[in-house]
Amino acid sequence: MAAIRVFEEAARSKNFTVAAEKLGMTQAAVSYQIKVLEDRVGAQLFIRQARGVELSEIGRKFAGTATEALNLLADAYADARGLSQDTLSISVIPTFGTNFLAQHLGKFQLDNPNIAVRVEISEGLTDFNSDEFDIAIRGGKGEWPDLRSHILIPTQFTPMLSNDLSDSIGGVREPADLLKLPILSHSDPWWQLWFNAAGLESQNFDNRPNQQFGPQILEANAAIAGQGVAMLTPAFFKAELARGDLVQPFELLGDDGTGYWLVFPESNRLSPKIRKFRSWIEAATASYRE
Repeated sequence: MAAIRVFEEAARSKNFTVAAEKLGMTQAAVSYQIKVLEDRVGAQLFIRQARGVELSEIGRKFAGTATEALNLLADAYADARGLSQDTLSISVIPTFGTNFLAQHLGKFQLDNPNIAVRVEISEGLTDFNSDEFDIAIRGGKGEWPDLRSHILIPTQFTPMLSNDLSDSIGGVREPADLLKLPILSHSDPWWQLWFNAAGLESQNFDNRPNQQFGPQILEANAAIAGQGVAMLTPAFFKAELARGDLVQPFELLGDDGTGYWLVFPESNRLSPKIRKFRSWIEAATASYRE
């Protein structure tokens, strides 16, 4: 078991020295435990390289199973000791985090008082081997190697703007009216997809100023301030639409085949806290998938 624990950390770190620091051991002790395990297995688990190590094919398969087994043992140990609280660490992209998760997470906490939740906003792709996160919520097509992916909200998008900006041209009554107004982040492919679906193909915005805001939440705030028309996902701005901060002039929704996904390593699929969170968030987002 000691050798397996060392192997699992070394596989995660891909560096014996880093693994030794995390385990409070010497690098020589880590190398010895790996050698013991390789002798017992009868195969090389790591390929030694100048700047670290890489898992062999056998090592890669063994690492996934070893991590899963150690996670199960940790959960069983916690249950046996009657520990009152566990921590679920979540990495989430900005708009989903601020305009959905933050507004609904309290319900999960009420239903699961023994699970503490730590949320970190990030646009980068989580590296589960080095970052201390249990799960992530990411945008894309759900195709990430060695990760379980569960669709939460399909990506749909449509133009939104403030009432004042709409009124400045006497109202937005047809898609072509949008071309009379500033277009925020017009290089975003969503604009061409939406205009194509609306029958206005091959729009050229090259002569317009291009303001790039990144996350949808920033574009939405710019649109609320009357700075231009933003291409947004309605699922994230129900409150703003209900208050009249934003208006959605057309029912037409664009779709690029992507979505917002709950992802986590295959080795964590049996973790009780992850299973509880997955069950809750899939129920909370069910109406969007319908």
